[in-house]
Amino acid sequence: MTSTHSSPQAPALDDRVDVVVVGGGAAGLAAAIALARSRRTVIVVDAGQSRNAPAAGAHNVLGHEGIPPLELLARGRAEAEAYGMRILNGLVTGASGVADDFTLEIDGGVTRLTARRVILATGLVDDLPDVPGVAEAWGHSVLHCPFCHGWEVRDQRIAVIGRNENAMHQVLLFSQLSDDVTLFLHDAPEPSDEQWEQLAALGVRVVTPRVKRLVVDGAQVRAVEVDGGRSFEMDAVVVAPVFLARTELFEALGGERTLTPFGAQVDADPRGVTAVPGVFVAGNTGQPMAMVAAAAASGVMAGAAAHGDLAAADLARAVAQRAQPFSSAMERKVTEAVLGDRRHGI
Repeated sequence: MTSTHSSPQAPALDDRVDVVVVGGGAAGLAAAIALARSRRTVIVVDAGQSRNAPAAGAHNVLGHEGIPPLELLARGRAEAEAYGMRILNGLVTGASGVADDFTLEIDGGVTRLTARRVILATGLVDDLPDVPGVAEAWGHSVLHCPFCHGWEVRDQRIAVIGRNENAMHQVLLFSQLSDDVTLFLHDAPEPSDEQWEQLAALGVRVVTPRVKRLVVDGAQVRAVEVDGGRSFEMDAVVVAPVFLARTELFEALGGERTLTPFGAQVDADPRGVTAVPGVFVAGNTGQPMAMVAAAAASGVMAGAAAHGDLAAADLARAVAQRAQPFSSAMERKVTEAVLGDRRHGI
């Protein structure tokens, strides 16, 4: 049986909407769909800063394995808009207010939106090692996640450039994908005796001079050059970014970012509920390690939580209005509602 739905009227920019979602990635669009399907008025503000745009494909996305990231987002936009959600292309540069009365400034105040709730799906910035060539090949032959892009570099010559204690973890996982893995210590601490034994057991070579640069051809790594001029031919390079969630808007609304060994994020419960009433997070804003499918799932949870929060507020308001003292105006309203044209005895 085929399910159909009508397309509700999209909210106008000068309307006060139920929810503004900041960020039009997988998390933000999933949140918007969950809300719009519950007949909430939603505007998504998207600055077009998709984290995985450089990648050729998104992986571990059930039913869409390897889909180009921008194609996935285009499909998500179309689905969300079919339910009446509106997308505004722009950058949210300011946020203020409290639950039921938030104001968001877009592009320095060119546009202002007011909303009862806010979902921040603003993602994160990958702070990459300061090594020439890393940025040029990032998302292609320079990567960090074995689950996102490891299959694509299987059986190749893989270099792991150490930045911190996470280097050993990356070596372990990428050694499952290739028998040709080299650890460049770079900024990583000296391995312990136990770790040296583990590296030997895995057959991982270790290079101790600091990395000077990557030799790249377009976006393809060809070699890793270390201090002293020696080069090692490689096909792929693994680095450890620092994950810096975009927390500026959350802080502007009264929240505080949380620093972790891996970067910075917004703390929230599994539904995306934060310490600031009426403000929710989805995707990498609160879960830096979340891949595309996990980010979308968190968006659904945040959208559902925001809808539930609004429903509870609506109910409380209705109960309060019902409990107002009896008056002649209320009597007239109730009489008209119950009797209609019969109120005059006809």
